[in-house]
Amino acid sequence: MGEPVPMVEIWRGDLLESLHSGHAVICGADGDILRAWGDPGTVIYPRSSCKMIQALPLVTSGAAAKYGLGSEQLALACASHNGAAIHTDRVSAWLDRLGLGDADFRCGPQEPADLSARDALIRAHERPCQVHNNCSGKHAGFLTLAAHMGAGPDYVEIDHPVQQAALAAFEDATGEDSPGYGIDGCSAPNFATTLHGLARAMARFASAHDRSDRASTAAAQLTGAMIAHPDLVAGEGRACTALMRAMEGRAAVKTGAEAVFTAILPEKRLGVAVKITDGATRASECAITAILAGLGVIDPASPAARAYLNAPLLNRRGMACGSIRPAAALG
Repeated sequence: MGEPVPMVEIWRGDLLESLHSGHAVICGADGDILRAWGDPGTVIYPRSSCKMIQALPLVTSGAAAKYGLGSEQLALACASHNGAAIHTDRVSAWLDRLGLGDADFRCGPQEPADLSARDALIRAHERPCQVHNNCSGKHAGFLTLAAHMGAGPDYVEIDHPVQQAALAAFEDATGEDSPGYGIDGCSAPNFATTLHGLARAMARFASAHDRSDRASTAAAQLTGAMIAHPDLVAGEGRACTALMRAMEGRAAVKTGAEAVFTAILPEKRLGVAVKITDGATRASECAITAILAGLGVIDPASPAARAYLNAPLLNRRGMACGSIRPAAALG
């Protein structure tokens, strides 16, 4: 990994208490780098920031059309959701449509991030199911593709047709041969790429409406679904949902574990990828917001932007005692 640059500062009083460094790339529709911070050649796992790429075969194969999937299901296929009722009810109904159940998932159970859903499970003396997993929408997409292909049930295995289709889509979108993969938190393979490759893929999504090939049509559909349903992509209290709502259709954004963040800007035909090297989500949220503000797609004075950009640090009594700020390099 090349040398990262300071991207986000943590101030307490008049002292710079902590510093988060990282890498970021903005790509144009031609895949060329328009601006970069740190090393664009840094190889990373995109984690959940690339779910829209993993969902491409769901659409290009004809599986989405065959099973009558609409924009809500496509948004959920790209989601890292909170496990709220608006998410789990829709994913469960999707499984019903396939004639499948929770046991067919391979993502594992997860306690909902949504407090109402979590508390309801506790009151009912029930354990979380796999449908509560933040990746259950992506896995419902995998199951749909597997059903369409007539493939076996272990769809997360690297040699399964679903994952081979995902790899082919990933390498086509990034414009790079992936050097390898790791197993994600939801048990699916996560393919490595350079930060430039990830930003190039986002730019391909952003400019998809300029082209008429099958992959581009699918990319435009998935981007449109994310923008139309920001509440399904993440949920209340989450940066993806809040930022997309504030941008009112100007961009789709997606977080990933270990402080990766991507953005698709259709009006500007730009793609953005951010990686904070220490894995701090608070820093990736600040960095992507600063970049989006710099590109003019979000008002830095809006409540959504201010929640992540120059956000106050509050102590247990609610007193402001510091702030999270973009470093000078992002200015």
